[in-house]
Amino acid sequence: MQKISSDGHEASPRQVGGGHEGSPFRVAKQRSPASYGGIQVNFCKSPVCTNFGVTIAEKLKANSETPNPYRLSGAGRNFPVAKCNACGESFPLKSNKGVFEELSRMLAALELPNPASCPVADCSNHRIPVSAGKQFYSAYGLTRAGSQRYLCKGSVDGHVCGKTFAVATKSTLRQRLTHKNKMIFAALMNKVPLRRVAELVGVSGQTVYDKIDFFHRQCVAFSRSREALIREKEFERLYLSVDRQEYLTNWIRRADKRNTVVAAVTTADNTSGYVFASHLNFDPSLDPAAVEEDAQQAGDDSLPFPYRKYARLWMEADYIAAMAATARSRSSGNLEKDIEIAYAHSEQRQDVESPDQPELSEKLPEQGMQVHAEYTLYAHFMYLHRLFGKVGKIRFFLDQDSGIRAACLAAFQDEIRNRTADAFYVRISKTMTVDEKRKLKRQSDKAIAKTMAENPGIDRHQAILILMGQRIEAAQSIGRWKDRWVIHPISTMNEPEKALCHLTDFGDYDPDHAAALYNKASLHGVDSFFNRVRRRVAMLERGIKSQSNAGRVWYGYAPYNPVQVQKLLDIFRTAHNYVLLSPKDKKSPAMRLGLAKGTVSFEDIIYFKRGDQD
Repeated sequence: MQKISSDGHEASPRQVGGGHEGSPFRVAKQRSPASYGGIQVNFCKSPVCTNFGVTIAEKLKANSETPNPYRLSGAGRNFPVAKCNACGESFPLKSNKGVFEELSRMLAALELPNPASCPVADCSNHRIPVSAGKQFYSAYGLTRAGSQRYLCKGSVDGHVCGKTFAVATKSTLRQRLTHKNKMIFAALMNKVPLRRVAELVGVSGQTVYDKIDFFHRQCVAFSRSREALIREKEFERLYLSVDRQEYLTNWIRRADKRNTVVAAVTTADNTSGYVFASHLNFDPSLDPAAVEEDAQQAGDDSLPFPYRKYARLWMEADYIAAMAATARSRSSGNLEKDIEIAYAHSEQRQDVESPDQPELSEKLPEQGMQVHAEYTLYAHFMYLHRLFGKVGKIRFFLDQDSGIRAACLAAFQDEIRNRTADAFYVRISKTMTVDEKRKLKRQSDKAIAKTMAENPGIDRHQAILILMGQRIEAAQSIGRWKDRWVIHPISTMNEPEKALCHLTDFGDYDPDHAAALYNKASLHGVDSFFNRVRRRVAMLERGIKSQSNAGRVWYGYAPYNPVQVQKLLDIFRTAHNYVLLSPKDKKSPAMRLGLAKGTVSFEDIIYFKRGDQD
């Protein structure tokens, strides 16, 4: 497990000083938030800029005669921003400590459990696993549940320890209904509602929830054991699609009929379909009342967001203020117009990198705490960066979202500079009818046939690249940043109309190489996973809004606590990657990626041995 250190510390406005009294930006005039745990995300995110990856603090430490690469200002009291003097791009400052905390939360899922050893802290065998042999431990019979008991031969203060302890040999320890596990697991993965699961299997509703907790522990442990191999596995190339999907939880009290809406950022491999990570912007380990009180004691409400103790978390007062400023974007039905609208809405945000836009019909969770989406995005890409230690080249295909773009470019800045990583925006028209999709597909098929007729000897793929090259030459600039967007010449039923923007275009790829990359750009990997989630997990199906309830959503199968959303996503991600086979090739994504030699059954996950100490 590659660990991240915690040697940094967050700068405090009161410590740094500078500026006139009462100015919320007296810190920013001297430095940005300090690095924390080796993390620093405050720098220009334009890949072709000379300041790409160069932090504010790093430059300010240089000789005073060196021109300052950034100007500091603010988009309102709480939103300090920096403007790059080289390219003119502005970016909001973020708490590196907040990113570190969110990344640490994610990396915990990759940490292998400590091997069972003597539980006595002062014993000489405390860190020596039972697998070390008879020199350190003696087998000491079995418990009633069948777990192996050990006798410690270590020493404590010169005396024999003699501590006895048990190590679980079964994942289903203390379960009475083990024969029903597979049926419940399979039902949950095939969109059977919880009440119907309980009815069909003949168990209580609480037992179903207990089984979800058990399946979640098993799935996390199983995926962790396999994904530990990813960091050592050599991949020549990965084509990854990234997007976010929202999930709602129902209200608990009739007096407050507002939903809690959380979102998961997910990365999938377009080639194999393997989903590497799906992270929800929700931390179940925190008590909202305790955090709110401590934040008040720390004076967070008087500090700009990136300097707060709890910068990554949504506080009630900030959430209420954000709801008042929200204006949801709506699709116009025109692809180019939708791209312009997305840029416009990003510019209108006080924080251009934050996709969070809470509505009046939404509220914060009553248990656990919601995380600002941009901190989850930054941590998600840093998680991927640690996962892909031996990948030759990575191509990211991102949904058009400024927060996703900033997080990707920040985490993979070295690879982008070294030209081993590229990023593309992908925008797909989602308002077309089936007939409209079929019409576009017929038109693109005719264009391919015509190109093949005009160029004898070429195949379909070569014809597509020729058409793509023509579209690249006809690219148009859209939005304030004049990003060049290319309309894909080929329409499919899943992606009928698609626009692409090369975010890391240094102009160093020859036309054929560029056309091949543009042609690869797609969100089909992550979209396929999202569609499977909606169709196979009852509690994660999309709720329906109506005119009669003022935009509120009630969905009978939705959970009441966001923690269930993350558990079900983790469970389904494991089933998607390892258990569910494609009807086309009879393989799972893990088999295609090389993480599984054959099919994995529900039983393989249920009875996977975690090595827990009993």
